[in-house]
Amino acid sequence: MYGVPEQGSIMTLSEALVLLRGLAPKFLEGLSPSEQTALFEAATVRRFQPGSLITREGFPADSVALLVQGLGRFSCTTLDGSIVFLRRIHPGEVCGVAAMLAEPVDYLLSAEALKPTDGLMWRRAAIRSFAMKCPRLLDNALLFAYDYARWYRTAHISAMGKTARERVALVLGDLATGIGHKVEEGVEVTIRNEELASEANVTIFTASRLLSEWQRKGVLVKTRGKVILRSTKGLLRSEL
Repeated sequence: MYGVPEQGSIMTLSEALVLLRGLAPKFLEGLSPSEQTALFEAATVRRFQPGSLITREGFPADSVALLVQGLGRFSCTTLDGSIVFLRRIHPGEVCGVAAMLAEPVDYLLSAEALKPTDGLMWRRAAIRSFAMKCPRLLDNALLFAYDYARWYRTAHISAMGKTARERVALVLGDLATGIGHKVEEGVEVTIRNEELASEANVTIFTASRLLSEWQRKGVLVKTRGKVILRSTKGLLRSEL
């Protein structure tokens, strides 16, 4: 099932930073070049093979990881031992921000590598020490906590839908209200098909089929990694 993270890495820090520059991570927003350099000097590059855990639910939150390549996925375990898969983790995103809290806590979720995944890792003591000197890093970490809360809210709202169509419509409507931004054609939401499927608790095939149908009807415009809703109210009213 789950493996143990590989101790070494075939990627050097310099190579990781080259990839990172093309990702523009929110975790680094507002940090000066010198602050970023100091932060990178405290990091270790790690590689995780598919099935390996980057963070482990119920274990002490002792490190933060910033993915630079690959793909991860959050999950949690129910009382009967079943695994519930949650949202995916893409390059440029972080996991394990609980390690930045003042009081030591355990990870609430596991983060599993879905493919060979490289990340910059900071131990709790190192990232806490840096955050005390650079409060903007804590602000950026809070944005990820906000994203998690937003994801939970959306997932909870989607559970109100009785059919797959209703759940996808509810998720799109909530995302547009929560994280969407206005563009000339409507409200733009950055979301991949697999993320939409996960949040609406439907298959990727169903999510793709519904998006195509709504696009044909002129309700939305689907592009790679984005959805532009032309009428949020129209989407919900026509499908619920």
